[in-house]
Amino acid sequence: MARPQQDRAVKTRAALVRAAAEEFDLHGYSGTSTTKIVKRASSTMGALYFHFDSKDDLARAVMAEQAADLPELAPGSGLQHLIDLTLALARELQRNVLFRAGVQLAVEQGAFGLQDDAAYQLWISNFKDELIAAQALGELRAGVDPASFARVLVGSYSGTQLLSQISSGRTDLPERIAELWSYFLPAVAAPEIIDGLDVTGSTPESAG
Repeated sequence: MARPQQDRAVKTRAALVRAAAEEFDLHGYSGTSTTKIVKRASSTMGALYFHFDSKDDLARAVMAEQAADLPELAPGSGLQHLIDLTLALARELQRNVLFRAGVQLAVEQGAFGLQDDAAYQLWISNFKDELIAAQALGELRAGVDPASFARVLVGSYSGTQLLSQISSGRTDLPERIAELWSYFLPAVAAPEIIDGLDVTGSTPESAG
């Protein structure tokens, strides 16, 4: 009998995280209450506090799990694969509520007493790996450091998506990310490959 109870607990927790993401996305951290989360999840306050110590704890869970259901990008490596990844993330910010709420909470985290750069470090690491692969393929200019540019790219991406959120509700985010690359590529890409790189998002966005 233990297994069905464990399965229910896993489903209940997932429902609470999803409901919290939807509420945080709609109302922000300050405008969201545990009552609203429980109602949206069709759960109970007891279940919420069984899985989470507080609303702060639930917000941390949304931040930590923001990338849990992102689709896989089609296999590849090098600068084009990194460009495709950043454009795919832009599209996910438009339509994926868990990812969008996690990113939003990373910005708002001071409101619940958190100073945690783990989500940013995750993307810095992912982007660095892509850049190391590009470097091995001879696609980077001499002197470009993958770790350094990964930090610059994540910082620039974060600011671009935030501006897009404020100015257009992220409707223009893919175009703004393409614009970002149009300025970065002359500085980081080997000149002979720039014309062959596509920043419009016309390449396949995922493996599935």
